[in-house]
Amino acid sequence: MPQPSTSGSSRVYLVGAGPGDPGLITLRGVECLRRADVVLYDYLVNPQILEHASHQAVLVCLGRHGQGRIMSQEAVNERLVAEARSGKTVVRLKGGDPAIFARAAEEIAALVAAGITFEVVPGITAALAAASYAGVPLTHRDAASAVALITGHECDKRLPALDYAALAAFPGTLVFYMGVTSAERWTASLIEAGKPAATPALIIRRCSWPDQQTVRCTLGTVAEEVAEHQLRPPAMVVVGEAAGAKPAASWFTNRPLFGTTVVVTRPAGQCEPLRSRFCELGAEVVVQPAIEIGPPASWEAVDRVLTHLDRFDWLVFSSANGVDYLLGRLLAAHGDLRKLAGIRLAAIGPGTADALAAYHLRADLIPAEYRAEALAEALADAAAKQQVLLVRASRGREVLAERLQAAGVPVEQVVAYESRDVTAPDPAVAERLRNGEIDWVTVSSSAIARSLAALFGRDLRHTRLASISPVTSATLRELGLAPATEASEYTMEGLVEAILRWPSQHA
Repeated sequence: MPQPSTSGSSRVYLVGAGPGDPGLITLRGVECLRRADVVLYDYLVNPQILEHASHQAVLVCLGRHGQGRIMSQEAVNERLVAEARSGKTVVRLKGGDPAIFARAAEEIAALVAAGITFEVVPGITAALAAASYAGVPLTHRDAASAVALITGHECDKRLPALDYAALAAFPGTLVFYMGVTSAERWTASLIEAGKPAATPALIIRRCSWPDQQTVRCTLGTVAEEVAEHQLRPPAMVVVGEAAGAKPAASWFTNRPLFGTTVVVTRPAGQCEPLRSRFCELGAEVVVQPAIEIGPPASWEAVDRVLTHLDRFDWLVFSSANGVDYLLGRLLAAHGDLRKLAGIRLAAIGPGTADALAAYHLRADLIPAEYRAEALAEALADAAAKQQVLLVRASRGREVLAERLQAAGVPVEQVVAYESRDVTAPDPAVAERLRNGEIDWVTVSSSAIARSLAALFGRDLRHTRLASISPVTSATLRELGLAPATEASEYTMEGLVEAILRWPSQHA
């Protein structure tokens, strides 16, 4: 039972992060991360899960095999107690489930001894996920009525070692955790104890990750397959008749972008919808913002036009960012949306129209083709001799304003947000790009194209570039970079579809 805390409101949460897929953490686990002051996490935890923690939280990786020393269990216990005693809320984030081969018992004992209040938040253990993600059952009404979870890496115990005779006779499925490096030993012991060498087996490495590997074999050939495929942890082995069941379809590995690595280059805070879409399609998604979006250095010019909105007949938005920054400022400093009464709204495309819809506003005009030239042409007719306010970024093409002015439409412009280049790439992304380990880089604007060229230079020729529009493609070509594909519809979904159709066009 949890003991009363000696440090006020401090608490330790032992949270299971699941096997890898960031969508598999529980809602309770996310709640705990959001309130944490300190997160102590295993290296196997997907970094995307850490994004649920607050920006103020201290994130501490407990080490990585082969890349520095792993923090000892005693040191982890001491750190948990020390952080809690200092009044902090601590999350101990574990891969899989805390109660299954995760040494939670030792951490709980340390917390109880120190009088620290704690809570255990279950996670999806790898065995359960492996069955679903590899497309085989752990139980089967004709072949397996029980499941045994077994460690393939035993430490010295006061209890007897594994009873291989009992395991060989077990009437169900055997699942070995941490059994890759010791496969030769435990498979031989099982066979010697009477388990047929021909028993079906399945090796699953990095279960639920975009690079999951699945190797079908038999008990007698597990060690051989591990060596041949050079399989390293994390991996697990499923042994039993149920492991031999052929799935009708592997939903996980049959997704269209499984095994594909895509770099999303949109600004931080705006990449999630595109990242989620690619993840659903099976891709490994790497986020490398190429530009930063922020408020203008001064709101003076924006405030001036917001004070006199009644002078305009049209409010024209060339991006969703313009919608959010202008209307956000309007609501924060100038009253409410009633100030837009009588003003018609134009959006360059459906993404910008969706941003207006989030404010319960409907665009009066969206051009048939989602580009500045088409918007200018449509407005030249609809807004003839009317006053137009164009909301824009600190930089960008002048086409819209120039064409409206050439058509005799009075235009005033206001910079509602600033766009700046990211000046330093993520070193890991740069290395993977240099080594040709990136399949696609998304390019969703000319500004992003130019920034990417400055960040990565000729290394962009080691990958394929997906362009959102002819304008962006033209910018890439000016930079000496040829896009491999271009969206037919100039939207984020159009960008996704362009990547999806590329294989069929190059079969």
